[in-house]
Amino acid sequence: MVKIRGFRVELGEIESTLLKHPEVRAAGVRAWDRESGEKYTAAYIVPRANTRPPVDELREFLKQTLPDYMIPSAFVFMDDLPLTNGKLDRTALPKPGNERPEMKPPYVFARGEVEHTLVHIWEQVLDVRPIGIHDNFFDLGGHSLAATRVVSWVISQFQLEIPLQSLFQSPTVAEMAVVITEHQGEQVGKAELDRMLRELELLSDEDAKRLWSEEHRKN
Repeated sequence: MVKIRGFRVELGEIESTLLKHPEVRAAGVRAWDRESGEKYTAAYIVPRANTRPPVDELREFLKQTLPDYMIPSAFVFMDDLPLTNGKLDRTALPKPGNERPEMKPPYVFARGEVEHTLVHIWEQVLDVRPIGIHDNFFDLGGHSLAATRVVSWVISQFQLEIPLQSLFQSPTVAEMAVVITEHQGEQVGKAELDRMLRELELLSDEDAKRLWSEEHRKN
């Protein structure tokens, strides 16, 4: 039993759920600490012969019966699990690396400045590299706390006010880039409108009459 983001998590329950997946022969789960002190879980999978289910597929399978906080942040594939006297030796399980996991969407490079910036933010927050623009934030191990960090970075980097919910609704770099671009367009439009309103406020009555007369003659 460990505590993850304030919730009590039974590692054995995660393991038994993983073993129900048809392509999983053996499974183990261990808790680790990040450099920040945040605790997370990693799942260790021994796949059946000639199979290796994508990580996003395994996450989706677990979500059918387990709450989000019990979904492991990392998945490691192994040929065999370390055993001591026939039982899983959790202390012998290796610490996960930060390589991008194998997922259904193929890796796609960032294409522009906004996507490059977002990829950098995600890699820093999730400690996963490289991240493709079609990779789902939550399939990479992201969760609500990590989402708040990403949105905070986005607000700081792009000087935009976007809601936290935007990352849940647009969980890939490509989708989030569209959201940011749209917000930038709205801000430019608002800035232009504010400028026009300020100019109108500064007009004297005579200036206003002159402009109205000029427009009237044009029409």
